[in-house]
Amino acid sequence: MPDIANRRRFLLFLIKPSHYDDDGYVIQWFRSALPSNSLACLYGIARPAVETGALGPDVDVEIFPIDETNTRVRPGRIARAIAEAGGRGLVGFVGVQSNQFPRVMDLARPLRAAGVPVCIGGFHVSGCLAMLPETPPSLKEALDLGISLFAGEAEGRFADVLRDAACGTLKPVYNHLDALPALDGATVPYLPREKVERSLGMISSFDAGRGCPFLCSFCTIINVQGRKSRYRTADDVERIVRANHANGVRYFFITDDNLARNRNWEAIFDRLIVLRREGLNARFVIQVDTMCHKIPRFVDKAAAAGVKRVFIGLENINPDSLTGARKKQNHIADYREMLLAWRKARCVTYCGYIVGFPNDTPESIVRDVKVIQRELPLDILQFSCLTPLPGSEDHARMTASGAAIDPDLNKFDLEHVVCDHPRMSRAQWQEAYRLAWRTYYTDEHIRTVVRRAAAGGPRPDTVAFLMVAFWAASTLYNIYPLEAGLLRRKYRRDRRPDLGLEHPLVFYPREAVRFAANHARIAIKFARVWWFLRGALADPNAKTYTDEALCPSGPVDGRELHRLSESARAAAAMGKRRSRSGAQAAG
Repeated sequence: MPDIANRRRFLLFLIKPSHYDDDGYVIQWFRSALPSNSLACLYGIARPAVETGALGPDVDVEIFPIDETNTRVRPGRIARAIAEAGGRGLVGFVGVQSNQFPRVMDLARPLRAAGVPVCIGGFHVSGCLAMLPETPPSLKEALDLGISLFAGEAEGRFADVLRDAACGTLKPVYNHLDALPALDGATVPYLPREKVERSLGMISSFDAGRGCPFLCSFCTIINVQGRKSRYRTADDVERIVRANHANGVRYFFITDDNLARNRNWEAIFDRLIVLRREGLNARFVIQVDTMCHKIPRFVDKAAAAGVKRVFIGLENINPDSLTGARKKQNHIADYREMLLAWRKARCVTYCGYIVGFPNDTPESIVRDVKVIQRELPLDILQFSCLTPLPGSEDHARMTASGAAIDPDLNKFDLEHVVCDHPRMSRAQWQEAYRLAWRTYYTDEHIRTVVRRAAAGGPRPDTVAFLMVAFWAASTLYNIYPLEAGLLRRKYRRDRRPDLGLEHPLVFYPREAVRFAANHARIAIKFARVWWFLRGALADPNAKTYTDEALCPSGPVDGRELHRLSESARAAAAMGKRRSRSGAQAAG
């Protein structure tokens, strides 16, 4: 029999951090919208290491996964728990992005002061070590505190970190950027059911592949996960889906930056189609590029496999901006055809749009948004500021040139302006970003999008709900909608230390009024949009509704989208030539 009296405990806390809002409070919700794939991956990686006795047969390793977007993190309690376990433990901050790094450091300082081993991994660490010739101040501060940094991916390497932590010999830096692991047969991303239940709709996530072959200058993926894509097999994906489905998960976010360039996409979709026929009716959210509809069978098989929502990096409708950002794979002449293909498959389309390319002005941004409203049959448009994220080519170039970049990493969240613009002041750029949201999410346009859905697109009620949710996040909370959730939570003591604690008689009354006011406005908006939805569904002519965005494509160069600039006209002419060549080849 095992000697229970002599067994030791080792506590492993895996924390996916949040970041601070404009008032300095942690962005946290009763239920968060999106699950953390990094947390699921690390938990999945840690479990086998524990089960195989990585720390020895007499050590019981207890794992505590925490997503701060829906769970409060208390460093003092963590430090006491590890102390009660004899001081044996590790706090690993996983998937840390640049905007989350200040929050991580605020959590790590008291942990290190208590002697708790801390390790930080994620895109900020990996991106900085991959692209910068010198260690930046943010990482130097972490190293000075005795925090260990992990760059690269943890598959096959995490057991070494655990052993080093248990022995008190954590290395300052674990750099695995030059040896990215294969994904076929890799561990299953997974979280315990009680953690999944803290997200909306029992949704989980996994990556079917990592890396991207494109060269977008604002992207960090290619410099952290590599330009050579790595893939899971259809067998791997089936194992992931079955394991999570048994845990109550019915909705999955496949986090590949571009699933359409995963060489196993068809085998994966075919397997998911088989699973649906067997009664395992999982649904999926995927990310793809603007050319995916040209891949034979891709859209049709995606819909048959259970894909209900699609993220698409539209980025801009100005070809000069796309070329300048090395986003040459985007052709504006193909946008309508691509969006109509996904609409036919009854999938909700989310399109990313970047504000702040060199030619942008407040006036041109509003003009372009209105053109999109009229001419492109997309559902959700989500705006972001062009941001030189650490790990991107843009950031490396600007750092090398000595350009003025805001030193506050908390602002690197795609919704704050952090650098200069050739045609706008920073204040004008910030206001133009807010104006883009206000321009798109008007009552009039929400009603139009709902009517388009009722005419034969995705589920109208889903579209109506999402439009209100994106409006609320951007307008009421000043938060990027993908960081939103259900019922905002604020804790008075969870504030940036440099902003100080507010007096209870100031904090609690103000937040109570704000909470009530925000939810009253959301209720009013929902009531108005519900009225739009009810009217659209009751209209006997709903299925025959059409507008400029829904009508047949017609001439590629026949729309304002293709006449906004000389480069737009040239792109339209090229698209027209490609269409003629395709028709001749088909004939």
